[in-house]
Amino acid sequence: MPMADGADKEKRTVKGKIMTYLVTGAAGFIGAAVAKRLTGDNEVVTIDNLSTGREDNIPPGVEFLKGSVADADLIRRLSDRKFDAVIHIAGQSSGEISFEDPVYDLQTNYQSTVLLLDLARKTGCKKFIYASTMSVYGDHNPPICSEDATLVPKSFYAVGKAASENYMRIYSEQFGIACTALRLFNIYGIGQNMDNLKQGMASIYLAMALSDHKINVKGSKDRFRDFVYIDEAADAFIKALGREEGYDVFNVCTGKATTVEQIINIIKENLPYDVEVQYSEGTPGDQFGIYGNYDKISKALGWKPQIGFETGMKRMIEWAVKDHR
Repeated sequence: MPMADGADKEKRTVKGKIMTYLVTGAAGFIGAAVAKRLTGDNEVVTIDNLSTGREDNIPPGVEFLKGSVADADLIRRLSDRKFDAVIHIAGQSSGEISFEDPVYDLQTNYQSTVLLLDLARKTGCKKFIYASTMSVYGDHNPPICSEDATLVPKSFYAVGKAASENYMRIYSEQFGIACTALRLFNIYGIGQNMDNLKQGMASIYLAMALSDHKINVKGSKDRFRDFVYIDEAADAFIKALGREEGYDVFNVCTGKATTVEQIINIIKENLPYDVEVQYSEGTPGDQFGIYGNYDKISKALGWKPQIGFETGMKRMIEWAVKDHR
């Protein structure tokens, strides 16, 4: 997919100056997509512990530091570097896993954010962009959420993300860092980790269908999500680099709800064999469903979703079928 005009503008050097970015998690699905947009004229550094990502996902030319973003000693090693922006994407990203190991979740999400914000403060970095989540909203009735909706997080993962947003707000107010939290709804697409069966609803169901010709659904078929294609999620991070001051939060969403049943039907329709579907009890802290309003990010940053879920999912299925032969 060609780079959007806003992304291309940000990718170029500024008045001949080479820009240097720290993009955490570039071995992972979203981090790799964002880092790839920034390579070329810019210098990009990443930190990743490869817990869910793969080293071969890291785009060519990106400087790779292997380790945890929650490791204070590793972050301290960057104290002599000058970054034009920190884009923090790394971290544990499963509500289910946050119940299994809440301390690890706290460290990789909340603690890492505080360490990186303080790195930005100490080194004079003036831009900080964070991969937050729609999970901070919890469930709502009616289910459409704009950024001013009440936060009712249902998992430890979501609590940590909400806490991180508040740290960003304070760092912005007290230290003048332009902080942007992107509340990502369900990101999917080519390149998603098909081995991780605890994160990514569409990828989990597709991986099951490919490996066993059977999908085990934890929870109701009527649950729903707002799905954003990976290329468009990456665009949102690039456009957020244009913010110069203050703290703000934006939904990255499509404004459309897709049910579990609809996801499964698209998968079944695009595979050359029958797929069995079984239902079991849901997981702790799982949201029944919300979808987002993207008016704010559209007006402020010029970001709008263009790729419908059925189109994006067909692309993903075609890629996954070839990759898993």
